[in-house]
Amino acid sequence: MSQPTLKDRINDALKTAMRAKEKERVAVLRLVMSEFKRIEVDERIEVDDARALGLLDKMVKQRRDSEQQYRNANRPELAEQEAYEIAEIQVYLPTQLTTAELDAIVTKALADAAVTEARDMGKAMALIKPQVQGRADMGEVSKLLKAKLSN
Repeated sequence: MSQPTLKDRINDALKTAMRAKEKERVAVLRLVMSEFKRIEVDERIEVDDARALGLLDKMVKQRRDSEQQYRNANRPELAEQEAYEIAEIQVYLPTQLTTAELDAIVTKALADAAVTEARDMGKAMALIKPQVQGRADMGEVSKLLKAKLSN
């Protein structure tokens, strides 16, 4: 039997959480499933694992931004809710890359794409993105890439 897709795993977790009456978890997983459904309806495609990872990554990033804004606005209860959602979504993301692993990927991509100037950054980013999708914040990857190119 083939391995279940990320979408199937999340759907199964949703059913389990519903049976266990875990309201908060059900709410987060329903948000994720509704985002998958929205993409499927809007774009008339089946969400595959690569697209699902991208969507989950985006959802985590949005929640990190919201959490920071709530903390700045002195709304700890709302920030905690965002943090909870981040933790629930990250369960389905691959293990985050360490700084050393990320550095190695960026260095190799710069060498492989023969990029030496910031204007050619897109060539390196095209090599990096598939390797780090869902495993690193793309904003951090971009900063690291710019730093390496400015040296």
